[in-house]
Amino acid sequence: MLHLDSDLSRPFSISRFSMLKYLCTVIFCVVNVLPIINHARGKDITEQDMAHYRERIKSMFYHAYNSYLDNAFPYDELRPLTCDGQDTWGSFSLTLIDALDTLLILGNNTEFQRVAALLQDTVDFDIDVNASVFETNIRVVGGLLSAHLLSKRAGVEVEPGWPCSGPLLRMAEEAARKLLPAFQTPTGLPYGTVNLLLGVNPTETPVTCTAGAGTFILEFAALSRLTGDPVFEEVARKALRALWKTRSDIGLVGNHINVVTSKWVAQDAGIGAGVDSYFEYLVKGAIMLQDEELMSMFSEYDKAIRNYTKFDDWYLWVQMHRGTVSMPIFQSLEAFWPGLQSLIGDIDNAMKTFHNYYTVWRQFGGLPEFYSIPQGYTVDKREGYPLRPELIESAMYLYRATGDPTLLELGRDAVESIEKISRVSCGFATVKDVRDHKLDNRMESFFLAETVKYLYLLFDPDNFLHNTGSEFDIVSGPWGECVLGAGGYVFNTEAHPLDPAALHCCSRALAEQQELQELLLGLTQPPGPAGAARGEPEGGEPKGQAFSESIALKHGERRKAPILTCPMQPFTSKLSILGQVFTDTT
Repeated sequence: MLHLDSDLSRPFSISRFSMLKYLCTVIFCVVNVLPIINHARGKDITEQDMAHYRERIKSMFYHAYNSYLDNAFPYDELRPLTCDGQDTWGSFSLTLIDALDTLLILGNNTEFQRVAALLQDTVDFDIDVNASVFETNIRVVGGLLSAHLLSKRAGVEVEPGWPCSGPLLRMAEEAARKLLPAFQTPTGLPYGTVNLLLGVNPTETPVTCTAGAGTFILEFAALSRLTGDPVFEEVARKALRALWKTRSDIGLVGNHINVVTSKWVAQDAGIGAGVDSYFEYLVKGAIMLQDEELMSMFSEYDKAIRNYTKFDDWYLWVQMHRGTVSMPIFQSLEAFWPGLQSLIGDIDNAMKTFHNYYTVWRQFGGLPEFYSIPQGYTVDKREGYPLRPELIESAMYLYRATGDPTLLELGRDAVESIEKISRVSCGFATVKDVRDHKLDNRMESFFLAETVKYLYLLFDPDNFLHNTGSEFDIVSGPWGECVLGAGGYVFNTEAHPLDPAALHCCSRALAEQQELQELLLGLTQPPGPAGAARGEPEGGEPKGQAFSESIALKHGERRKAPILTCPMQPFTSKLSILGQVFTDTT
């Protein structure tokens, strides 16, 4: 049952001034926005229309991308109104990293190769800069991992040992290793900010948002599986389990938490800003890693979310302990939820919620950051639309699941609205206010990483990322032949696709093979000092690299063949994503 706090149970009144603002906005939208949308919805989409919109979206991408290169590189982001650049998240040439895999998805192998080489020469993580742990992970580590796994498809001459080695993988590992000091807390929950050169500042606040603590398992588990260093996956899992232990008696988590004490500082529970990607990574982590624990966590959260926050196919914000409504608003970041629901097969509920969110888009030509559900209008000081991708992302997932043409209508509306409202001479500008479409001097890197990418994938049903197993590559990994590129790509929260098969290629059955080797060697070798069968010297110190050091192959190195290789194929691996099967060579 949905509960209301006493101060929220009264009918909402709209002042005469607010009503006047509302009527002005309606008139503005009727004159300026609805003609765009009605034109887009005027006819059914044909194959020719799909091709037309693909070209339109490519044109949008290159207008923004070339504007960044011409006016902002090597800064993080483009300022489109003044045609210059600014550093925002750490001075990484962030837009270039975020856009790299989009280049390949649009079919531009040549530019992918050029930028991949450029990044290796210009990006330095050993700098005295305070960086967001969350943003650096999803944009930098995620972008480099995705580009590494896609580099062979892009025509890059990969080094021996790929996908378990490579320069972009080493860059991703270096960036992630700079984030590890943030996880050195009594709880395992990471600080929100870290200095890339000096570690965590002694005066750093211990308060971080839920998503900032729980959005690492995709990138960090991928790193551990690819490099062989378990430290990344271990800290990510520890953080997830620490959050799980802090849920309330009714099964909800709050918005901000103290990473030293595990005490909730902000107790608003919902699916939007500050929480969103925590839930997303439980589902996607379960899919990518075939992990029942993560899926079980999400299932329990999903029940509580339905019981306490869902109302009329909207999701409100509630007090995490009582379940009473604290904010009856829709946040634009919540628009990822229907896409996430589609991944667990909850299509009917996903479509209902999607249509609610779509009505808001059609009202303004974009999603305001906050939208009052009772008033049907924007919230003061939260009227902007920074060209976020979440509603388009959900449309892409749901269209893949249903083929419903309504979802393509959203794609057309998005193209027409963004072109009409946000395009300027130097790229695309954030919408400062969806009521009058005034612009702000910023183009976030996620516009190229996510918004354009999801739009293109919505209109490109034959893109390689939509592969359902009909095409694949067989490569020789360090443990035998692997099937790669057969589909089942998992997008991180910055829309960087990761191929789960590569993780199996580098780490599949490694522990099983080592255990079998130890067992058989122990049976066949004559007795010796303790630990000899495990390859340990008599002194008892383990041979090889320390726990926290990488065992990723360096350029020119080849991993030594195991002493014993058996054609072991656990039955569970035959059920891997989209039928990918990995076989040993003996």
